[in-house]
Amino acid sequence: MDKDRVIGSAKQIKGTVKQAVGKAVGDAKLEAEGSADKIEGQVQNAVGGLRDTLKGK
Repeated sequence: MDKDRVIGSAKQIKGTVKQAVGKAVGDAKLEAEGSADKIEGQVQNAVGGLRDTLKGK
């Protein structure tokens, strides 16, 4: 498993938590940051998956 997949998954979880906390406390900025982290994690996870595919794993 590529390290990008692990880091990407962690960013997705972090983003989901930030987004939920932002929504709960009414902080639009925190909610937006969480959403951005979540998307960044998804992209990084996809890059890691592509690398794994190219390596033949």
